[in-house]
Amino acid sequence: MKTTLLHHITLGVVLSLTMLASCKKLNENPDSIIVSDQFYKTQSDAVSAVNAIYSTLSSDPAGDFPLYGRQLNLLVENGSDNQVYSPSNTNPDVRALGTATFISANSRVQKVWQQLYFGINRANIAIDRIPAIPIDTTLRSRLVREAKFIRALLYFNLVRLYGAVPLVLHDPESIELDKLKVPRTPVDSVYLQIIADLTEATNLPPKYSGADIGRATGGAAHSLLAKVYVTRKQWATAKTELEQVINGGYGYGLFANFLDVFQKPTKNGIEHIFSAQFESNLGAANSTQNLSQSFSSFNAGTLPIDIPADSSLYKMFSANDTRRAVTFYNTVYNSATGKTVVYENAYTPYFNKFVDYSLTPLTTQAQSGINFPVLRYSDVLLMYAEVLNEVDGVPNAAAYSAINQVRNRANAGNLPIGLSQKAFRDSVFLERRKEFIQEGHRWFDLVRRGGTTLLDAVHKLPAKSAASERNTLYPIPLVEIQQNPLLTQNPGY
Repeated sequence: MKTTLLHHITLGVVLSLTMLASCKKLNENPDSIIVSDQFYKTQSDAVSAVNAIYSTLSSDPAGDFPLYGRQLNLLVENGSDNQVYSPSNTNPDVRALGTATFISANSRVQKVWQQLYFGINRANIAIDRIPAIPIDTTLRSRLVREAKFIRALLYFNLVRLYGAVPLVLHDPESIELDKLKVPRTPVDSVYLQIIADLTEATNLPPKYSGADIGRATGGAAHSLLAKVYVTRKQWATAKTELEQVINGGYGYGLFANFLDVFQKPTKNGIEHIFSAQFESNLGAANSTQNLSQSFSSFNAGTLPIDIPADSSLYKMFSANDTRRAVTFYNTVYNSATGKTVVYENAYTPYFNKFVDYSLTPLTTQAQSGINFPVLRYSDVLLMYAEVLNEVDGVPNAAAYSAINQVRNRANAGNLPIGLSQKAFRDSVFLERRKEFIQEGHRWFDLVRRGGTTLLDAVHKLPAKSAASERNTLYPIPLVEIQQNPLLTQNPGY
């Protein structure tokens, strides 16, 4: 991670020189410390290296919020018309995200950038080192492809959030600071690399068993490729990828019950194409899932850390729509006290999807074991409906079938037939909003529609009246530009 680890590298050089100056007689080969030349030797090393890449999705080296588990949502949900900071949240940087008044020095904007490059750096190391390890060739190829899948996912987030970003594909071979400074790479070039990595990753196994369940599959790579092409409005290519997912024998489908998408017993199930893995009650070994903090002060009824932007989010669901009760709550039974807590204030209902009801007491939600679904089959179906509408200029029977599968699972009924292309497109995006609240899609969806879509949506909320055209991208973090003068800033920041 050439642009975000400069200060760490500098510190390492200084410490090394200091130790050499003060310990000239020390001539020791430290047996208790594994350095890179001692690692990447065995099959176990190769598997551990790739497992470490996965861990960057659900944990943070400094103990901060994980990327998937709150950090990304602070930008993608707070930056949309879905979510705003809680009135009890005193963090000025989080509050600035909720009011579209953030600047390039915003710590959350910086943290997401750093977490994405942290994962990319681990992926680069694995991709560079694993091919030289003398292990089974099938396993070696699989591990490299898994690393490329995650690298592509992280770059996909980067390029959508920040635009042109430094494209770093190898572990730095030098600690010279000037050689570590990389300029921004054009957006099209970043996407070409994402597509190349995902195309290679489509050769991953279609499924896993045992302890390997949850790893990236060929179906996940096809699904993410489709999302890339949809974002790029390359409709025909997206259609090909989506049909590969739907008809390729991967066995994906929708849970009959929407609630099962967010339950521990049904983790990594038929609808989960790829998820960031979380587990409850593992103590210090656990990744912290912070999207579950609705119960931070359960009996007191105080406000959670993030809340729906306004009551319209809840009201857009019909009473029959089963997604409403899964997505929101305002009353909860506390088995520890035998009482039902009713939250009655201007900010309810609260978000419910990632609350782990298996925990006792319910207040211990930092240990939520609900996975974060990065790619779900319902996303594939709704993208397919959108793509067919764009390819044909009007929704055909297959487009209606795709969106109605999602609607019928939610007991929302079929869409009326005979919709125009625009009316059907609007219906797809409304369905996406209902389906994926708190799942890190909304801001991306608003931005990719283009024009004034994002501003039209967020300006309906008085708290976000400061939003302007600049908000279709986030700023390059100030600290990155200070460390790397080759970086330029996005317009408006």
